[in-house]
Amino acid sequence: MAQHAVFVAIESEKRQRWTVKADTLTAGSGHAGDEAVNDAIRVAITRLIQNREVDLDAYAGPIYFMMHGVRSEARARELAAALHAALYGDRGPLTRAAPPAS
Repeated sequence: MAQHAVFVAIESEKRQRWTVKADTLTAGSGHAGDEAVNDAIRVAITRLIQNREVDLDAYAGPIYFMMHGVRSEARARELAAALHAALYGDRGPLTRAAPPAS
C-alpha cells in the first residue's frame, strides 16, 4: 500500500493446492481499472474454471481477483504473474496462461 502497487500473492491451501489473489485497492486511486483488462481477466478465469484448473468459486474483479484450487505452486506463480501483468496493461502473459480453445 505504501508503494501504491497492485497486491498479488499466492498462498498454500489444504490438499496441496494453491490460491492466487490480486487486489487493486492497494495501488490507490491513481490505478484506474481498464474495462478491457477486466474483461480479459474475467474471460481468462472463466477458461481456467472450464478447464478445471481453478475452483468454481473464483472471483473475477473488478477490484479483487481470487482463484482457488490451483494444482501446483509453479502454475500459481505463472497465473499470479500473468494477472499482475494484465493489471498493469500487458495482457500477453494472461493470454498465454489461459489461451482460447482451438
